[in-house]
Amino acid sequence: MKKTLILLGSSLLLAACGNNNDSAQDEQTLTVGASNVPHAEILEFVKPALEEEGITLEIETYNDYVIPNMALADGDLDANYFQHIPYFESQVEENDYDFTNAGSIHLEPLGAYSKRHTDLSELEKGATIFASNSVSDHGRVLGILSDAGLVKVDESVDVKDAGFDDVVENDLELEFKYDYDPALLPTLYAEDEGDVFFINSNFAVDHDLSPVDDAIALESSSSPYANIIAIRTEDQENENIAKLVDVLHSEKTKDFILDNWKGAVLPVDE
Repeated sequence: MKKTLILLGSSLLLAACGNNNDSAQDEQTLTVGASNVPHAEILEFVKPALEEEGITLEIETYNDYVIPNMALADGDLDANYFQHIPYFESQVEENDYDFTNAGSIHLEPLGAYSKRHTDLSELEKGATIFASNSVSDHGRVLGILSDAGLVKVDESVDVKDAGFDDVVENDLELEFKYDYDPALLPTLYAEDEGDVFFINSNFAVDHDLSPVDDAIALESSSSPYANIIAIRTEDQENENIAKLVDVLHSEKTKDFILDNWKGAVLPVDE
């Protein structure tokens, strides 16, 4: 009789442990690093949809372009969402990261801002042009200036890969300053430190600037600089990450992006 009770108790204990394990498996956590705006706000929006899938989304915010990739490589994050494709590719090559692009989510058009001018055509000889120290943004800046007829880039170089040393015509002798952290440019603009400041939309929006209303020139919507979900290559078959990308591509999320940023942030389908 005692043996029977002991065996029965053991069975109940094992069953209880099994149920706890099943519950733990159902409640899964996905940790994603993101810039404050718009990335983290978009992730906050999709949290409920992921909860319905049994996934708890934890968001770590960064005001930096280097640390989120380091954290992903170190395993502190399951994914990050802050960078566009050319920057991602340059960082993978430079740091030998074993990363994969899990999907493009949105585009943040790069904008030109000025307190001294209302159009790029108003620039005078020797005007100062401020850009970030992110090399992958330099081609974007030159693309906008080239479209405005202010500079010409060496034809042997793809504009998106161009640097300021590739400018072969600069009739206005524009002075390029590009040693600044991207997050600092809105402050320099506010202090009127130069003629034109090229600011990424996430930093512009974070400083109450509207790319649509405040920029004197805005990057074309056909730009290849979509922002992506980046993951470690070993996780490319991870079902939770696939679910994250799916909800970010949903019509509901696209409508949220369009309604909230009025064209300053544009959803993409890839």
